[in-house]
Parts: sequence; C-alpha cells; structure tokens
Amino acid sequence: MLPAERKRRIVELVSESDGRSVEALASELGYSKATIRRDLRKLEDRGLIERSHGGAVPVTSVGREQTYGQKEVQHLDAKRAIAEHATEELANGQVVFFDAGTTTIQIAKQVPNDGGILGVTNSPRLAIELNEEDNEVKLTGGTLRRRTRSLVGPTAESFMQRTNFDLLFLGTNAIDVESGLTTPNEDEARMKELMVEKAARVVLVADESKLGRRSFVQFASFEDVDRFITDAVIDGETRDELENAGVDIVDGVGR
Repeated sequence: MLPAERKRRIVELVSESDGRSVEALASELGYSKATIRRDLRKLEDRGLIERSHGGAVPVTSVGREQTYGQKEVQHLDAKRAIAEHATEELANGQVVFFDAGTTTIQIAKQVPNDGGILGVTNSPRLAIELNEEDNEVKLTGGTLRRRTRSLVGPTAESFMQRTNFDLLFLGTNAIDVESGLTTPNEDEARMKELMVEKAARVVLVADESKLGRRSFVQFASFEDVDRFITDAVIDGETRDELENAGVDIVDGVGR
C-alpha cells in the first residue's frame, strides 16, 4: 500500500468508527505503531483527524464542518460507485446542476465526453473537471468558501433565482428521518434550498456515512427528493419514510 493510500485509509477508519486506537490501526493495516503515529501526526497537521490519547478521532460534529480535503479522501470507492449509477440520469440537451461536493465531483469525472449537456455548478473545481470534456459549463459566481471550495452569497443566490435546471445532483452532510437533509453552514443551506427549488428533478447522492446524522441547518425534506443513490442498504424507519415521501431508492451500489 502506498503511503498516500495508507493515510486515506486511516482517515476512513477513524471516521467510520468515531475514533481508532494506534494499536487497532496498526493491526488492521499491517504496519508498525511507529509508522501509524507518524501518519497521524501528518494527518493532524493537514486537519484531517485529531489525535487523542492512544489514537485519533474525527474532527466533525453537528456544528463543525469537515474540510473538502477531509471529505475527499473518505469513502472514495463508494462515491465512485454512486457516480457510475448517477450518470445514468443524464440525457442529451439537459441543463444539469452539480452541487459542490466530493461525491458530485466523481459524477463530473464520469460525464460522457459528447457535449450533450450544459453543466452548471457552484464549485470552481467541479467546473474545471467538467470543462475538460466538450460540455459547456457555467459557474454561479459568488464568494468562495475556503472550507468547502463552494461559491455562496448574494451573487450566487441571484444567479440561482434567475435560472432553472432539468436535473440536480445534490449532496448533503447529514440525512435523518426527523431533520431531513442538513448541513453545517447557513450560506451553503440557502444555496442548496435554491438548487432544489429550481430543479425539475432532484437526485440525492450520498454515502452511508451521512445516514442517521443531523447537522445544523435543514435545507430540504425527503419530499423534495426524486431519487436517492447510495452505497448504504436502506431499511427500517429510514426506508419507510423515504418511500412514503415518494423517493425512488437505489441502494447498496458498489457492494
């Protein structure tokens, strides 16, 4: 395993279990405790984990937002599998909005190189990814949030209020039967509200780490979603609530 891949896996393991000891990480990954400790120091310097006594814990909570870099390395295989299914939604001539995020950018990487869609986004990084293909791309404009690398604020909101979309690929920080879809930041929440309002079809894309979690600000309910694509296996109350809201569930992808 290359060092970069090992560090990515450490972040995933720490995030999945709300913490991991050095001993557990060393055993699971097959490296010495000294190597794991060095990796943890470097990951903490990058803001990807927080070291604790004997191990590491995630750096996220209801009111605290992970950085783009943290999310980018987590659940990457699941995000790629979700993206593969999401691209089946695309059709020639569509105006497609791509929400800023590390799952939606995986969709952008798999968009067909045929100029068939007009891509719109509030993510400069995602716009660059789309622009490597033949598809036309438009950016919302606005203020760049360093933490999520997304465009927000009055300029971005004004763009949203003047436009309409055939399809929206929507991301979220948290999904909960009582709170719906939530995110830590009010400016991000407002942009997501407008995305949902202006899209004819809403496809929610999120990995299983988002299930059963709540964040600070609600921006949509289950009734706002047409399809939910996830690697998680949805059952119990969550499945009942989604189906009652009319959501088409595509779950267990990549398993």
